[in-house]
Amino acid sequence: MRFSRSCGILLHPTSLPGRYGVGDLGKAAYQFVDFLTAAKQSLWQILPLGPTGYGDSPYQCFSAFAGNPMLISPDKMVEAGYLPATAVADVPDSPAHRVDYGWVIAYKNKLFDQAPAHFQAHGAPEQQAAFTQFCQDNAAWLDDFALFMALKMQHMPQDGGVWNTWPQAIAHREPAAMAQWMDEKAAEINRHKFLQFVFFEQWLALKAYANERGIRIIGDVPIFVAYDSADVWANPDLFYLNDDGSPAVIAGVPPDYFSETGQRWGNPLYRWPVMAEDDYAWWQDRLRAVLAQVDVVRLDHFRGFEAYWEIPAEEETAVVGEWITGPGQAFFQAMQEKLSDLPIIAEDLGVITTEVEALRDAFGFPGMKILQFAFGGEKNSNFLPHNFTHNAVVYTGTHDNETTTGWYQNASPSEQDHVRRYLASDGHDIAWDLIRLAFSSVADMAVIPLQDHMKLDNSARMNYPGKASGYWQWRFTPETLTDEISYRLAELTALYGRLPKTKD
Repeated sequence: MRFSRSCGILLHPTSLPGRYGVGDLGKAAYQFVDFLTAAKQSLWQILPLGPTGYGDSPYQCFSAFAGNPMLISPDKMVEAGYLPATAVADVPDSPAHRVDYGWVIAYKNKLFDQAPAHFQAHGAPEQQAAFTQFCQDNAAWLDDFALFMALKMQHMPQDGGVWNTWPQAIAHREPAAMAQWMDEKAAEINRHKFLQFVFFEQWLALKAYANERGIRIIGDVPIFVAYDSADVWANPDLFYLNDDGSPAVIAGVPPDYFSETGQRWGNPLYRWPVMAEDDYAWWQDRLRAVLAQVDVVRLDHFRGFEAYWEIPAEEETAVVGEWITGPGQAFFQAMQEKLSDLPIIAEDLGVITTEVEALRDAFGFPGMKILQFAFGGEKNSNFLPHNFTHNAVVYTGTHDNETTTGWYQNASPSEQDHVRRYLASDGHDIAWDLIRLAFSSVADMAVIPLQDHMKLDNSARMNYPGKASGYWQWRFTPETLTDEISYRLAELTALYGRLPKTKD
């Protein structure tokens, strides 16, 4: 589907300021929406909202349906009566410019441990009823997720809690074992369900606040799910697994210009023919769930729906593998029939074939244009704005790129020269030069990482693909979100015809 001419900011909630060591869905999130409104923006793009696992990547989550409890605002919990005020009266100091996930997880889990009993004792009847209704409405994924997390915590000392290392009976979900563990872990299961209730209550309230002010949320759906997830444990028939539950084949990308050994992601691969038998019902549920949380969906690694790189699980790199045909048009036709409109952005980066472009265009999905990719060796790159089509989303860079300032600092002299000549600029304000270039392009949507508005270098980089840890940590502090940024954004937004549509 086509989107209106608009613009916005890429910022994951973990990067918001606040006193609990990680950005959350509290006051700072609402202030950020107010900033977007003042700056005449109409889009807020985020990364996946799921509960993160090893490496803290939002692209490797314990569930494709659940929310990340670390994003829950303790202050909002106190306001709702889910925690006593004394619980947050003395919050220890934590880094202001980065997330120390080890500290955050330990602190917030200890804090949240108090909540279920407090809620049971003090929760208003309508809140108790809402929690019961939430559990009923989401039982299809919530029951498995809550038990999965309870079991994972039980078995963490052994092999990190990965589900195929659990006792065979529960790893293979034998009915007697399921009943035994659900009874034995009832309190912890209830805790995980309650935290999901709180997460979605807070997130949907924030989304409503944004929508009321003309801000649409762009979410993110990774094509693959993590192996160590409730999704794979609860639906083993949908994935290529060995008899012991381990992956038989895994996802990745082959060697290319950026990596001699490719990228071995490790995600299990879908049994697409099995999924097709019920019109991809699991995917229907997944997209329906995410579209209740966001307004637009960015489909990560879109090319995998046309063809994906299959790697034998025993291989240590992505060198050995083969391209396997994906579900293609049949998948998106099924989604369109079941879900009606598909407000999807296709992440069509990397080595893209004519077949992938044809699949994208058959459903009118906009692709992505990255300005940092435009000025390398190819002098007439498709990422240069004079080659854009209207049905596209332009970015200076994404969460996987360097910041624009860092990119320019590290660019070769010839690349810097190309940038300066194309922009008719001396490069002294390179981040805003590229923001202006993005806004002035014909692309329907322009989305800019917040770091570029602040002209930050690579110390503020969000992620480095292929590196297992040490990223996803960047946070900004309140004083850096200035009135000057708001004014400059509003000016460019008006100048290039990207103002939010006014209601009649």
